[in-house]
Amino acid sequence: MELSPTSLTKLAGVHQDLQKVVRRAAETTTLDFTVIEGRRTLERQRELLAKGATTTLKSRHLTGHAVDLAPIVGGEVRWDWPLFYQLAPIVKRAAIDVEVPIEWGGDWRTFKDGPHFQLPWAEYPAEGAQT
Repeated sequence: MELSPTSLTKLAGVHQDLQKVVRRAAETTTLDFTVIEGRRTLERQRELLAKGATTTLKSRHLTGHAVDLAPIVGGEVRWDWPLFYQLAPIVKRAAIDVEVPIEWGGDWRTFKDGPHFQLPWAEYPAEGAQT
């Protein structure tokens, strides 16, 4: 599949290594997906915290080290967990293909976040972020 113009726009400001992962996933996917959100402003992060959609103001989205991806079925964005369990291995395999480590929010012990993929803090500290 090809990433839509909207998805490509939402990748602006995202670290180039994470962009490589998303682009590779799009090339190899059997499940259509879209980029829901890439880099965020602190204001947007505060809105999500107030809604309970996040638990932190130190999100990797703020530095361009995270993206939210969602499956598309029948032309519509879907939020069903079984679909995220299908998408995650595609993105993880793409990360291996381009030799970029990633973490998936669905693997977290608390606050599972199916759409969330990020570059690890250890390998990609926020200071000196390269986008």
